[in-house]
Amino acid sequence: MDIDIPTNEPVDLESPDDIAVADKLKNGREQILAELHKLIIGQQEVIEQALLTLFVGGNSIIVGVPGLAKTLLIQTMAQVLDLKFARIQFTTDLMPSDITGTDIIQEDAETGNRKMVFAPGPVFTNVLLADEINRTPPKTQSALLEAMQEHRVTVQGRTYQLDEPFFVFATQNPIELEGTYPLPEAQLDRFMFHIVIEHPPEHEELDVVRTTTVVQRHDFQHAVTAADLVAFQELIRKVPVSEPVLKYALNLVRTSRTKAPDVPDFVTKWVAYGASVRAAQYLVLGGKARAVTQGRYHVSFEDIRALAHPVLRHRVLLNFHAESEGITADQIVDQLLEAVPVPASRM
Repeated sequence: MDIDIPTNEPVDLESPDDIAVADKLKNGREQILAELHKLIIGQQEVIEQALLTLFVGGNSIIVGVPGLAKTLLIQTMAQVLDLKFARIQFTTDLMPSDITGTDIIQEDAETGNRKMVFAPGPVFTNVLLADEINRTPPKTQSALLEAMQEHRVTVQGRTYQLDEPFFVFATQNPIELEGTYPLPEAQLDRFMFHIVIEHPPEHEELDVVRTTTVVQRHDFQHAVTAADLVAFQELIRKVPVSEPVLKYALNLVRTSRTKAPDVPDFVTKWVAYGASVRAAQYLVLGGKARAVTQGRYHVSFEDIRALAHPVLRHRVLLNFHAESEGITADQIVDQLLEAVPVPASRM
């Protein structure tokens, strides 16, 4: 039986306050883009995905060769939003306490008494850049897990809450393998998007060379505050999603699994493990954020399809046959989008 595709007519949210927040999100996005492009040239899709990460309240990993402004983008985004920013350069000798902080002995100058005092680590910020996260062993990588998932850290049995909003952006260099440690699947799954940043077209690269070889001074306007981001994150979860769109997102995810009913041949041949339920959750949440930034108060099938690659490419694990034949996760996602039909509208 055919089902209705959601219409393009906006559906009112619960209250005028919600509508006002939605309008501020849409207008704020345009202002943020304008400020970012004072310094960042091109990379529109990368910036869009980074902003959706902020509006949802997720964490993302950015993968690209050196020199493509991965660090500059995140640092500039924090400046534009007037958020506290911290950067950790991940190395082989980095310890978990270098991220979370540790207890130190402090002496009272008046009494001479000594006591243990917690010294917060760089994770106590709003935007944390985990630079080259795959250069440190899994034990240190896992120090971020609780912060990413629960927005808190536990040190010596005591739990400390992080300030809101809190985001982790990790970077990886895909061409260096020596001295690196692949991220465990459980940690990769906690990243909302796997954002791929490529070399820009020639005309944009020329602009990069031209503008970065002269004196630069930029005064950023702070159109969106930290409190606004928290309000945006709450609003996103109020955006309605129709049952057909929910089922479509879930079908994409379930079809990627080798034990799914009626599993496609290409999944059986090339996939070792399919995507987790987090993939469906982030497809829907990202779709909600994408809809609101475009002035719509519902999620369409196109929103889900537009985010399939950044959400799924790091959650679909390929087997030996795929690697030996040069098959990539993006190619698997392409075939998933072809294999899972978009529900047709009722005539």
